[in-house]
Amino acid sequence: MPMMSRPFLAAAVSVLAFVPTLGAQSASPARCGTGIPADEPRGSNWWASGDVFCRLVADPKEVSSFASILREEADDAVAGRELAVASFGIGDSYGLYRWNGSRHGDGVQVALSAAVFAQFDLGQSNFDLLNADYSVGVPITIRFGWFSTRLRVYHQSSHLGDGFLEEEPTAEMLETLSFYSTEGILSVDAGPLRLYGGGEYLFLRTPEDLAVRVLHGGAELRPGFRIIPLGSLGGLRLVAAGDVKSTEEQDWGTAWSVRGGFEYVDGDVSGRRWSILAEYYDGPVPYGQFFREKVRFAGLGIHFGGF
Repeated sequence: MPMMSRPFLAAAVSVLAFVPTLGAQSASPARCGTGIPADEPRGSNWWASGDVFCRLVADPKEVSSFASILREEADDAVAGRELAVASFGIGDSYGLYRWNGSRHGDGVQVALSAAVFAQFDLGQSNFDLLNADYSVGVPITIRFGWFSTRLRVYHQSSHLGDGFLEEEPTAEMLETLSFYSTEGILSVDAGPLRLYGGGEYLFLRTPEDLAVRVLHGGAELRPGFRIIPLGSLGGLRLVAAGDVKSTEEQDWGTAWSVRGGFEYVDGDVSGRRWSILAEYYDGPVPYGQFFREKVRFAGLGIHFGGF
C-alpha cells in the first residue's frame, strides 16, 4: 500500500474501533432524518420510504439535491481562471425493499439511486454549462443501532458543456470520463457525533489509465438542541461536517470538503430536511472531466433531502 494511504487508513481503523464504546447506547439516528415512517411495520416492506443509512453531508458527490453559488479558483482546469459558478445537484434514492429489525431504524435495504450534477459559469451572458455528471447506482444499506454501512455499485459518466467546448476546444478536454465503481462505507454514531470511513474501487473505466483506488472518510456533528425553536413547526439547529478523500489517481493526495450551517427540522423526526450550508473545498476537481486538476472553491448553498 502506498505510504500516503497508510496513516489515513490506520487513523480510520483506530477511530472505528474506539467509537462503538461511545455509541453503544445509541438508538435509531433520529438526528439525521432517515425518512422512515414511525408506524412502518416490522419485517418485509416493498417500495420502502427513507433509508437506514444517513446521507453524507460534506461529500460533494453524495446523491442529493442542492443549489450553490461558489467562487472557484482552478490551477489548470480552466486556464487558471477565477470563476463564479452555480452548482446544482438533483438526486435521490428510491427504496425497493427493506427488512426492518426489531428497533425502529434498524434493518437491511436495497434501493435504486440516481443523480445529475451540473456547473454553470455565471460570468458568461448565457450562463454556459461547464460540465454535467450523471450517476446511477444500486446501494445496499444496513443499520444495527449505532452502526450502519452502505455497499454500492454505481456508474458515472461525465460530459463537458457545449458553451465551454466552444470557448476551450482542446483535445485534452475532449477526453471521455466514464466508470463503474464499488463503494463501501462504514459509519458509527456517538450521540451528536458521526464518524465514517471506507473506499472505492473503479472498474470498466475510460480512460483506461484512470487509477482505481479511493480512500474516503469524514465526520459530522449535529447537536440535538434547536438554536431557534419554532414550536410545533420544528426549528433550526447547527450542523457541521468534514469529508476527506485520498485518491490513487492523485498519488494519494487529499481532497478536503467542509460544510456547516443551519438545518431546519420539522416536528416529525423522520421527515425530510433542508439546510443552508456554507462550504469550502480544496483538492482534485470533484466533478467531471477535469478530474486530473486541482481546484479550490467556497460559497453558500441550500440542500434538500434526508440529511
